[in-house]
Amino acid sequence: MAGRAARDYNRAVSEGCTNCGNKGGCDSRKHGMFAAVDEALERLYPAHRWAERDEAAGFGAGVTTGEGEAIARTLASRLKTLALHRPGTADELCDYVYVLCVGRTPSLVERLHDAAPRVDDVEADGVIEELYLRVALSTVARFAGVQQVAMRAARADEAGGALVVSEETRGGVFDPILLPRFQKLVAVLAEHDIRHLDFGEIVDAPAGFDPGDYAERYGGAPAIANYLFFPQPSATITTTILT
Repeated sequence: MAGRAARDYNRAVSEGCTNCGNKGGCDSRKHGMFAAVDEALERLYPAHRWAERDEAAGFGAGVTTGEGEAIARTLASRLKTLALHRPGTADELCDYVYVLCVGRTPSLVERLHDAAPRVDDVEADGVIEELYLRVALSTVARFAGVQQVAMRAARADEAGGALVVSEETRGGVFDPILLPRFQKLVAVLAEHDIRHLDFGEIVDAPAGFDPGDYAERYGGAPAIANYLFFPQPSATITTTILT
């Protein structure tokens, strides 16, 4: 699913509906979302240039670590699954909550972040595949974005028998199997007064903004999501070797 179809699906999920033909409420919600995003970009980046953020404008304006941990606990209870809170890195403007949708515990995300005992249950020729909803909670605005994340692990002889874990993030949520949990997740965000941003609407560059040196560091132009959540492209694949 790509382009307009993907954006329509993301809008349907966030509204909790299955028919994007009912445009009245959706259009009203989108208008409010775009207005909130525009206000945040103006407040955080008055120079309209990538990486030139007003630090004072973002201080205390986003979702706190305590709130993120509370959201993870609520999601685990409501969705009856693992919901792991993970702080973002120094380069990121968000923390994360990984919600396990397909797979079992101890999960790969727990192993990646040392949140579970190491269990050697992957044979030399075996593979583990898991599917998550990853919630990015902005630390500079009360925004959240949700992406579909696939993780895959296998043993690699060339890595000395170590476990090689790949994490593939996508620019939104695309698999219908995720819809029920996505709907409940968005409802939890609303209860915490956090605005959910449709990822399909924040993967383009904001009009009138100078990308600075983003292309040199990451390639392409920074999307709205990169100004509000994290610098790396929304659709990425990372590989980690666990020894």
